[in-house]
Amino acid sequence: MTTDGPALADALPALLASLGTDITGTGPDGPATITLPPARSAALLLIDGLGRELLTEHAADAPFLAGMHDAGPLTVGFPTSTPISVTSLGTGLPPGGHGTLGVRFRVDATLLDALTWTEGTDDLRERLAPEVVQPRPTLFERAAAVGVTSTVVSDRAYRGSGLTRSALRGATYRGVGALGDLAAETLTALAGPGLVYAYHADLDQLGHLRGPGSLAWRWQLRQLDHFVALLAEDLPAGSVLAVTGAHGMVGVERRHAADTHPDLRLGEPMVGGDPRARLVYTRPGSAPDVLAAWRATLGDDADVLDGTQAVDEGWFGPVDDAVRARVPDVVAVTRGTAAIVRSEGEPVLARLPGQHGSVTDAERLVPLLVHAADAATDS
Repeated sequence: MTTDGPALADALPALLASLGTDITGTGPDGPATITLPPARSAALLLIDGLGRELLTEHAADAPFLAGMHDAGPLTVGFPTSTPISVTSLGTGLPPGGHGTLGVRFRVDATLLDALTWTEGTDDLRERLAPEVVQPRPTLFERAAAVGVTSTVVSDRAYRGSGLTRSALRGATYRGVGALGDLAAETLTALAGPGLVYAYHADLDQLGHLRGPGSLAWRWQLRQLDHFVALLAEDLPAGSVLAVTGAHGMVGVERRHAADTHPDLRLGEPMVGGDPRARLVYTRPGSAPDVLAAWRATLGDDADVLDGTQAVDEGWFGPVDDAVRARVPDVVAVTRGTAAIVRSEGEPVLARLPGQHGSVTDAERLVPLLVHAADAATDS
């Protein structure tokens, strides 16, 4: 799988370049390919679930966002899910570089949930320290080394989480509980020179619960459009605001049951990933049979390939040697409206009408919307 143009991992390096640093992403394409106006302070607002196609389709519900200059589209890493995207944003690396290969991926013999940093009900932050699982320096750490102050503005519940420690360490964390908080903390941080990363989850949550494009989802998009318009209006002089998404989303109608279908259970594999992109770890010697069974069972609903092929074709980007053991034996990427669910292991997730993780343009393309407030000329 090849991608053209800038990636989501290039977004923060572009903002750091606008602040006058020479920090670049360390991914396969080297320096960021996005040019933003010079600024004294810069913020990236990540609206989880804001796919480029969804924004285009529902532009009438978001006239301010739709009218902003789009420096994208950006391509998010595979699988197209939040922990992968947040870690790529925070490190400037593709998944094969930072090692967060899925919502659930194998680290040693453990299937780690990268959103909650758990396996089942077990908190793994001590046994699998995030700084060890993802040891590459973050862009915030690199910024601090050259004197640039960074602030993360996000839900107070995520302070100290495994994903925060893995992807966002090196920044001052400002915990918030509502949109008013998010705006106030973002604007306060922008008043001083430096970099701000802000995160909002509700559009993604409603897309999962009600479906992308549903009435509830559209009302949430309308609220966020008004929020961004007000935020842009109050930006301090000399600051830049960029808005992007972690991924898009699609509605699913066809579900294959990975934990109950006898052919998908062949060999009793460890099934990670998420419903649109399954990472399958097999028992020794069973990979060829599992690959054949998944291909035959899923048919036209999925592309099913072995892990070596996925690496060779660049699905995860260049894969570091330290990460290679985390690559699954089988990768199943769904097409159309199909999903591969685990109704016993993931009962809530299995029922949700909105999903993401695959490589359709609806899931992997996000905008990079830019608004500059009187770009600084004396910094």
